[in-house]
Amino acid sequence: MHARRMAAIGGLLMGLLVPMQMSAQKGEVELGNARVRIRLANQSRQWWSYEAKQSAAALQFSGPVVEIDGAPVEDTLSGLKQSGASSRLPNGVTEYRVEGVYTHHPTLHAALIFRLAPESPMVRFQYEISSVGQQKLTRAAGVDRLEYFGVSLAAFPAVREVRFSEFQEATHSFTLSERVVQQKEFDNGVRLMGPLLAASDGQASVVLAYEHGSQAPDAFLDFRLTPGREVELAAVKGNCVDGQALPYRTVWMQAGAVVGDMDALAAAYRRFVLRELSMSAESRKPYIFYNTWNFQERNKWWNQRPYLESMNEERILREIEVAHRMGIDVFVLDTGWYERTGDWPVSLKRFPRGLGPIQEKLKAYGMRLGLWFDPTAAALSSAMLREHRDAVVSWHGKEGRPEEIWETEASHRLCLVSRYADAFADTLIRVARETGARYFKWDAIGQYGCDSPNHNHGTAANTAQERADSYAFQLPLYMLRIVERVQAAVPDTIIDFDITEGGRAVGLSFLSAGKYFLINNGPYKFNYDLPMDRDKENWNLFFWPGAARTWICRTPLSFDKWLPSVLFLTHYFPDDPNASQMVNLGSLILGQNGIWGDLPGVSAEGVARIGETLAHYKQVRDDITEAWPVRAGGVCGTPEIHEKIAETGKGAVVLFATSPGEFTYVTSARVVKQYWTTGGPETKVEVDFNAQGRARVKALLDKPGTSIVLFGASSETQAAKPQ
Repeated sequence: MHARRMAAIGGLLMGLLVPMQMSAQKGEVELGNARVRIRLANQSRQWWSYEAKQSAAALQFSGPVVEIDGAPVEDTLSGLKQSGASSRLPNGVTEYRVEGVYTHHPTLHAALIFRLAPESPMVRFQYEISSVGQQKLTRAAGVDRLEYFGVSLAAFPAVREVRFSEFQEATHSFTLSERVVQQKEFDNGVRLMGPLLAASDGQASVVLAYEHGSQAPDAFLDFRLTPGREVELAAVKGNCVDGQALPYRTVWMQAGAVVGDMDALAAAYRRFVLRELSMSAESRKPYIFYNTWNFQERNKWWNQRPYLESMNEERILREIEVAHRMGIDVFVLDTGWYERTGDWPVSLKRFPRGLGPIQEKLKAYGMRLGLWFDPTAAALSSAMLREHRDAVVSWHGKEGRPEEIWETEASHRLCLVSRYADAFADTLIRVARETGARYFKWDAIGQYGCDSPNHNHGTAANTAQERADSYAFQLPLYMLRIVERVQAAVPDTIIDFDITEGGRAVGLSFLSAGKYFLINNGPYKFNYDLPMDRDKENWNLFFWPGAARTWICRTPLSFDKWLPSVLFLTHYFPDDPNASQMVNLGSLILGQNGIWGDLPGVSAEGVARIGETLAHYKQVRDDITEAWPVRAGGVCGTPEIHEKIAETGKGAVVLFATSPGEFTYVTSARVVKQYWTTGGPETKVEVDFNAQGRARVKALLDKPGTSIVLFGASSETQAAKPQ
């Protein structure tokens, strides 16, 4: 910790919760909303302060430390002023820009950008450092020397690190991880990846976070602790390269405070992610998705047929008919709808009439079209490869070999951290306009893979390691740039990033515009050390109907405490028999909202059962999406009960049991007295209400099974559209 920071912070440690009084002689800029006051002071060691209007909570943020031309630069700002009028963003958030000059380095300028929603306690912020000269960022010691901010947590005895990117091999999925941070970790200068830190004194709670993405523990930024309980967010690797020209714009960072404990903080943060983080409202809506891939995969392994055999007009139109009766909103064509990667024209071999008949059928049923993409692939014969040959990825000076993409033409890999990124965005915009598709699934984007000196992640003057780290650091930021460019041109587009394998850039950055495709089929056989021939056998372990796969898929619902489950698309099976359908439907409506499988193979009774259940779910799905989760019992325990009741009193209680028995559950929230319930012939459910307005749910299961209670759903089954 730098001496000047320790001195500046020292006098504040005991009185952090008292709103700060700044000297009028120094001058200040003030902005805020109904919940937050932000003050920026000239010539202050702390560039800005956050004050919560509804509590005494406050935080002071010291300015960044940046290595420029071989020396660390840390300074105060002078001449602070708001640059232009504040701007209202499409999601109702207001953006402010405040500019100042480094007091002792006047050739350096800084802009501080803040984003605030009218009634939110959460603020997003980032810095832009520029120069009127030729100054450059450097790494004189061969490491990143970039510290984004320092802030004290001395007033908050309870601290937790919240991770979103731990890949758990038992479920073969990214999962939430919360870890208690003890004083011994402050005393020993432990570094925490986050990307979120929560702190509380029991009466007020605060949050600090940054928007990036990678698989833990592969950190590109981290929080560094000190014995004085100051926390410093700093670069680890890849944040810049030696000799990088200014201006430099940081990642987005976040701060906020609420009245109450950490659960109150988690609920408020979840609302922020759902309603304020993104300008893409569509990505937050609880549409029900269908994807063709699972049948393609079953056809391969069960019937020994090509993956793309079922990718044809006749089969897809049959699937659409069943999907409509089930209540699907978004119908996604997975790999094989295209002729070749890179240019992404519709395959006229598989769809001689193009996608017109499919889109016509979908529109008639009020459904949307979705398409699969491999964003880094460009076929050998594609115009994209011909026009962007310089963007082919390379590693240690060698280009990778072209590879076949799911039974289509061999393709090269192109670097997304290059000029190709804008070309790919333009391609998505064109495809969206030509086909009417409004959902794109992105697959096969690993975090690492390019150290070329010819792209936008370093030059021949930088080491190969610098370039590789810069590529990996910038990858999620370029992905976000592409999404934002597409959504600016086609505003109702949803883009979903497949994180079904490890090594993906998972974090808050992509969630600021898109969502995640969380689980494919879960663990492979080799995850459990089962002997197998990987070249000949189907790797999938949870590939069949029944309850087992739902145990895997429900485990990451732990995300829902901090990040809405609607952002983690997971597909459940529609297959008969009834018991399998019920456990899959009960899981689906908790927010992951996906179905895949052999739709034409489902019985008429099964289709009707799914359609009826989802029609009732649609009456309260917006409430379920809003609701903070409550869970009793562990996943695949007996019973495992999920409560998702919104402030409206509407929502769901879903009970799962792996053994028969009688179970009683009393809701934490007050509920409306109108409800609908289902669970199959082996399940009997009774509901009554206590004097406090809570529901008592009694479920009697003759066999292992599921019971679903939808509060606010009526006997009417007309589907409701997401709001």
